[in-house]
Amino acid sequence: MAWDEWEQLKADALERQQGSAHMQLNQLDGGGPVSPPSQYGDLRVKNDALTKVGKEAHSLYNQLWDRARVHIASSDSAAGDLSKQGFALGAGLKHASTRWDEQLKSLMDACAQISNHMQVTKKTHDGDEGYILRQMSSIATLDAGFDERVGPPGKQNEIYGEKPQKKDD
Repeated sequence: MAWDEWEQLKADALERQQGSAHMQLNQLDGGGPVSPPSQYGDLRVKNDALTKVGKEAHSLYNQLWDRARVHIASSDSAAGDLSKQGFALGAGLKHASTRWDEQLKSLMDACAQISNHMQVTKKTHDGDEGYILRQMSSIATLDAGFDERVGPPGKQNEIYGEKPQKKDD
């Protein structure tokens, strides 16, 4: 896409947006109405999904280490032999081998980062969930202590414990 065409598309979109009157439907294409944000529910990340992605990335890393790395040594050896024999192909093969090695290292690094990130994300998410649960439970306890309406009418709120007995003199 040419730069002028991109600029024209942006200008057309802006013009449509600023037109005299426009309508925006509250639905997705064929998906029906969209729920307001308050009804979306909680953010949920399933640990089994994180674990599965991490395992696949680790598995791919291991496969690349076992299978793809082996070709580099044999290609370098062949490139050296061809160069010694005076073939120009040796230099080309060496260049291809070097690029393969660079790309392989980059891909393996990306797999390792994905795998490690999934492990860290899972641990962080578990820690956040525990922290939120602890905070929410302590807020509920504190809230119950301030709410005099907790418990049957006319009775003391259970949160305060039993009334101390008065001593008879």
